[in-house]
Amino acid sequence: MPRLRLPKADRALEDFEMSPPSPFPSRAQGAFPRIVYAAAHVVADPLAAAADHWAHQPVDWERTLAFRHRLWDIGFKIAEAMDTAQRGMGLDWAGAQELIARSLNEAKARPGADLACGAGTDHLDPAAARSLDDVIAAYEEQVGFVEKHGGASS
Repeated sequence: MPRLRLPKADRALEDFEMSPPSPFPSRAQGAFPRIVYAAAHVVADPLAAAADHWAHQPVDWERTLAFRHRLWDIGFKIAEAMDTAQRGMGLDWAGAQELIARSLNEAKARPGADLACGAGTDHLDPAAARSLDDVIAAYEEQVGFVEKHGGASS
């Protein structure tokens, strides 16, 4: 079994032997009575050249999309661009747009793949939100982006 070297409270290191992998199936088998959406995270690219990783979050798009394919393989649907790690605390609206467009493109090319895309107001400057109409327009902008790329919003 693989081992990890982990720090202890006294700053010494100790080996931890991992247990055998779960017998979870590699593919969905049979009918499942519920629809299950996974809030899949993006995979960061820590080696990407970026002047400021706090202002711009480089994403490893190949690995991010491969993770979605793995989730589809085992029967999940994807809840895209809804998780706080993707919106507000992670990706800005431009990054969320790229994630939504790429994921929808992958889903279209894969039979049975499904995802629902989040729409919010995270791109709206709070100072510009002077009325309910401003908030509604912000939602409509994001819903329009999702629908333009062939997706459903939730």
